[in-house]
Amino acid sequence: MPNIPSVSRRSFLQLSAAASTAAAFRVITEPMLAWADVKNVPRDAVLINSNENPLGPCAAARDAVASMIPEGGRYHFEFDQQLVELIAKTEGVKPNYVQIFAGSSVPLRSSVLAFTSKTKSYVTADPGYEAGMITSQASGARVVKVPLAKAYAHDVKAMIAAAPDAGLFYVCTPNNPTGTLTGLSDIEYLVENKPKGSVVMVDEAYIHFSDAQSAIDLVKQDQDVIVLRTFSKLYGMAGLRCGMAIARPDLAKKISDIGGWNPQPITAMRAAMASLKDAGLVTERKRINAEVRKEVFEWLDRNGYTYIPSQSNCFMLDTKQDPKKVTEAMASQNVVIGRVWPCMPTWVRITVGTRPEMEQFQAAFKKVMDGTAVGRHSLPRHHQHYDGVAMPS
Repeated sequence: MPNIPSVSRRSFLQLSAAASTAAAFRVITEPMLAWADVKNVPRDAVLINSNENPLGPCAAARDAVASMIPEGGRYHFEFDQQLVELIAKTEGVKPNYVQIFAGSSVPLRSSVLAFTSKTKSYVTADPGYEAGMITSQASGARVVKVPLAKAYAHDVKAMIAAAPDAGLFYVCTPNNPTGTLTGLSDIEYLVENKPKGSVVMVDEAYIHFSDAQSAIDLVKQDQDVIVLRTFSKLYGMAGLRCGMAIARPDLAKKISDIGGWNPQPITAMRAAMASLKDAGLVTERKRINAEVRKEVFEWLDRNGYTYIPSQSNCFMLDTKQDPKKVTEAMASQNVVIGRVWPCMPTWVRITVGTRPEMEQFQAAFKKVMDGTAVGRHSLPRHHQHYDGVAMPS
């Protein structure tokens, strides 16, 4: 399972301008970035590098997937509308405000291409999720990376000041990779004070793990706001691929005009519907994640390690040394941890796994920090590019 075929993993590792441009036109996803530097993963390894939910789909979703196998030869277009209507009812918006995609990376890419250009910048946090920055190479947009504020929220005032030519402001809350929140009041300030004609995209992929207020209320007010959601994280459907964009119809049309419309996997749509109908699912999984995360933070505190408190299923941990060596040493202990962001050169991202997985992480990390880790050191493979794409500086 963890061994991604080399043709998939390395297809964009030609370090050239042509490869970079081609990759930018691709839909860049979290696993592409998380696994670009990893190979030969043992089946028993602890995988806490790509923000997956180890719990997987809920029981109702699994049953829904199984029930769809005999129908796999049919498109079942009616499922699209059924899911749209269920999401619209759940979120309190009109059905024509909801678009379904195979995950949330597709509408992110389409939005970058629709709303940025050589004269309209792409504005994001630093550190922040890289997919939009990579796609900006295809639109020709200037990438404006603005450091997070002291509390690790998006610095919306600095974002506005840094890009009077902005086409798209990207706000991920909770943020990937820090797991920290940007409050709704800050997002409202950004919407009210942004350059005329620009759009604010709020990526809420991880919002279900937190107590954050959603920006969907701004969509209901017909503001220049697009909200992204996905079933990949709390709902545990990363491999099934189902997500959405919620925006007023004219913005939604610009997104769909870029990517077109494609039939969605019937298994994913039925699993998504089953998940939404499971009334206690979000509360229960939020509790499980919070409890394990709290235990890990308490252990880090007791041992004097530095981390950024998170309200998500990932957090940043300071190794205070070359993270490549730490990653390799962790791999020798059969624990695969996440990547590094250039603005935080000694920090690594850690995904919150199950309690046993995090106990194994803790034991391995202590050995690495104490200098007593021994074993296999050939797992990670580091490149200067993400899937062949030079990251904007």
